[in-house]
Parts: sequence; C-alpha cells; structure tokens
Amino acid sequence: MAPNGPFGVDPEDFERALREAGTELRELLRKAGVHLDRVDNLGVGSLASLLGQFVQPDRPSAPEPEPETAGETGSGVWVIYGIDDDGAARVDQVFPTELEALRAHRDNTDVRRRVRFLPYGVPAGVLDTP
Repeated sequence: MAPNGPFGVDPEDFERALREAGTELRELLRKAGVHLDRVDNLGVGSLASLLGQFVQPDRPSAPEPEPETAGETGSGVWVIYGIDDDGAARVDQVFPTELEALRAHRDNTDVRRRVRFLPYGVPAGVLDTP
C-alpha cells in the first residue's frame, strides 16, 4: 500500500485542493452578489423579482398522513405462534422486531406456525382461527 493511503492521494494535497475550491467559490459568490447589486441599482427590480421567474407556484400540499398503526410505532411484539387442531392459537416465541421473528421462522416447514405482530394489550386469543 502506498504511504499516501489506498488511493495515492496525499492528505495535504487534498486539504489544499479543498481550501482552493472554497476560496474560488467565495470569489464566485462575491462576483455574483456584485452583479446582482448592479442589476438592482439599474431599476430592474429586486433579487426576489429577478429570481421569481424560476420559482414554481405553490403546489397543493400533500394529504394529511394517516395515523401510524401499532405495528409502525413499534408498540407491541412479534410472535411466532401455532394453531392447534381445535383452532386455538398458542404463542411459541416472542420477538421485539419483525426481522428477528422472520429469521427465527425462516426454516419453518409447519403450515400451522405463523408470524404476526401483536400490539400490547391485545390478547393472544385474537390469533385463534374461527
């Protein structure tokens, strides 16, 4: 590996290039400001009116977002549960995130085992099949 890092750029050269770019950018902005002041002094109008042609008209605001569900706010747990022969749900494992539950359930071959989000305060009986 080169002594100047993996890309062969000396850190001092990089800093100098950034410093020069910053200086040139400041000079460009100063020149643009002088030019715009000159345009304003000639009676053409203010900076806002000069740039107003590039500003798009107000667009209708985005619709109000729907309230988050318990699954989106994370106020609950992810469970792996199984359905008995009589249709009753039995919670086997509980996980804080969906990813962990899906990883634990990844090699499942039993069609009666499932993964669901269960909000806090909701009994596991809602997972029962009718």
